[in-house]
Amino acid sequence: MSFSFGSGIRYELYGASHEPYIGIRMTGIPAGESVDAQALYAFMLRRAPGRTAYTSRRREADVPVFLSGLENGVTTGGTLDIRIENTDARPSDYEALRYTPRPGHADYAVWLKSGGSEDMRGGGRYSGRMTAPLCAAGGICLQILSRRGVDICAHISSVGTVSDELFGPMGESAETLARIRASAFPVKDISAGEKMKTIIEAAVKDGDSVGGTVECMAAGFPAGYGGASLDGIESAVSSIVFSIPAVKGVEFGAGFGSAKMRGSENNDEYRAVQGEVIPLSNNAGGILGGISTGLPIVFRAAFKPTPSISRPQRSADMRTLTDTVISVPGRHDACIVPRAVPVVEAAAAIALLDILEKDNA
Repeated sequence: MSFSFGSGIRYELYGASHEPYIGIRMTGIPAGESVDAQALYAFMLRRAPGRTAYTSRRREADVPVFLSGLENGVTTGGTLDIRIENTDARPSDYEALRYTPRPGHADYAVWLKSGGSEDMRGGGRYSGRMTAPLCAAGGICLQILSRRGVDICAHISSVGTVSDELFGPMGESAETLARIRASAFPVKDISAGEKMKTIIEAAVKDGDSVGGTVECMAAGFPAGYGGASLDGIESAVSSIVFSIPAVKGVEFGAGFGSAKMRGSENNDEYRAVQGEVIPLSNNAGGILGGISTGLPIVFRAAFKPTPSISRPQRSADMRTLTDTVISVPGRHDACIVPRAVPVVEAAAAIALLDILEKDNA
């Protein structure tokens, strides 16, 4: 079974967490686009597990293998099929939980839908593991967008109760974005990052987990793209961002903060400057009526705490209908947010390139 999405470019995500491999097929990528394999792999390693003390101890190489659609590093115009092997799966970790839903996971809902027939080892198709092929596709989209003048970058905007400095709504310097991308713990304010690490370490010590938010900015995206209703940029971006496991909320620009403002505070006023009309602020997050304004597109995604924790939790056996207490073994992130940063970038790139291709068709 697979998941499909996209309009100008179609994507098909396939495989599951503990199957031999996972992958993604991309149909509609223009011919003649170069793919820097080394840069793509470096991007994917930012998401890969087992690289820092704050992430899952599962070790996956996450090397993307191109089965079709790429010849001598250049797209052919055919379906681009990318496969990633699962080399460090431990299905035995989940055998004792086969009939006992883990609180906070999709297990319970999937059981009700499939009657217990779907493979939910490691979360199955609903696992964060499925963001690896999403990053492979998004990494390619990032390269294409970069050649078109669009620069996408994300950072950890909060962990628990500690917040990072937000992106400037009118943009950031290239130096700031480069520093954030190069960091293993990507934040603007390094001192805030150290406080976040302390919160994560405390959760690990307690056998618990903690949530947070990721902020993403796309600078250089041209004005006049998108559309009303479901053709809008917010609809396109949020639908893919919500496909990232553990995302529970998305806001653009001032977001939920705008609900506390008056119109006179929230409205982005205009001026005529050197022969063109420009907004003076960017509470809209670079989007009005679903259409890009030419200012940076800015949004934030909220991630719930990792559901898999070692602390005892109440559950029930779906076969015997008896109560039980479980502790989830395995190798899990105490905080999803640090590894989610490149995933959010990938999701944004997929959505925005899709809009460009659809509107330019």
